[in-house]
Formats: sequence, structure tokens, C-alpha cells
Amino acid sequence: MIKKESRSAIRTKKHMKIRNRFSGTAARPRLAVFRSNNHMYAQIIDDTVGKTLVSASTVQKNVKDQIEKTNDVAAAAYLGQVIAKRALEAGITAVVFDRGGFIYQGKIKALADAAREAGLEF
Repeated sequence: MIKKESRSAIRTKKHMKIRNRFSGTAARPRLAVFRSNNHMYAQIIDDTVGKTLVSASTVQKNVKDQIEKTNDVAAAAYLGQVIAKRALEAGITAVVFDRGGFIYQGKIKALADAAREAGLEF
């Protein structure tokens, strides 16, 4: 019998490969994205000190009130705008995008495009 590796284990492995290639610095922190079946999370991290500088998610009340559903492309695009606005308020203009092992399409792409349009550079 063929034993298949779980999708989450495969995604975790991909994420570790991606993380070995780059890390966030003080000059260009890392924009890390995670999505579950129900919500999306984005945070900007300075890996040199291991500190989250800015975060946003569809769980937060002020974000959840502005969107109809928390797990669709429109919610991801709105979350991208929110994280970019918060980053610019914190003085962060350039980041390194970490897709978290997820395929760059759909929700992940919508979040990245919205963040770029709102003023983040990556």
C-alpha cells in the first residue's frame, strides 16, 4: 500500500525550504502569510530579533466587520490593504514576501497584489 504524505506536511516542508533562502531584516522585514480553512493571517516579522512588527488577520473585529466572508479572495485582498496600511504607519515600506509554502494563486496572490497597490514594495 502506498502511503501518501499529508498536504499540511508537504506545505510545511515547502515553507522550510523557502525560509532557508531568505529571512527578514530590520531594513526589509518578512511579510509572512498563513491561511487556514476559515481565516487568513499576515504579519511583518524582523527575523534578526525574532519580533513581529505589524500584524493583521480576518479574526480581528475591525477587519471582520468590513468583509462579508473571512475565507475568500475579497477578504484576502482587503487584508492585504490593511497590512500595507499598518506597515506604512509603522514606517515599513519594503518587505520580503513569504507565501508560507502555499501556491502563489488565488487568496495568496490577491493579498500580495493588494499590499503592493497599497504601497508596500516587494
